Amino acid sequence: MPDLIFLLVLVAAIILFLLVLFLLSRLSSLEQRLSELKFSKSSQSVKYGKMTEQFIPFTKDFPFNPDNFRFLGNPIDGVIFEEDKVIFAEFKTASSQLSQKQRNIRDLVKSKKVEWFEYKLK
Repeated sequence: MPDLIFLLVLVAAIILFLLVLFLLSRLSSLEQRLSELKFSKSSQSVKYGKMTEQFIPFTKDFPFNPDNFRFLGNPIDGVIFEEDKVIFAEFKTASSQLSQKQRNIRDLVKSKKVEWFEYKLK
């Protein structure tokens, strides 16, 4: 009888061990899939944002003449050339924020550290 109990406990332990291995494998697979879904969602948000940025100058709420807007895309969205000034423009959707590079550009413009450069080919 003790041999039968030992055998049953051994079989139960093996089954439990195999079940734990299966569950760990499944968990790893689900974590990888979740990571892929998060990346895909993030990538779609970036693509949506980039696409939206190109149409903002043509919306009714855009406060400047869209003909004066030139799209750059990176590191800022564009430049607006008015008769009396040049405006650097960055469009944000939802809760997105300026990147460090964009904040640096904003600060340079605000501190009037903007220059003109002309290069003539010979």
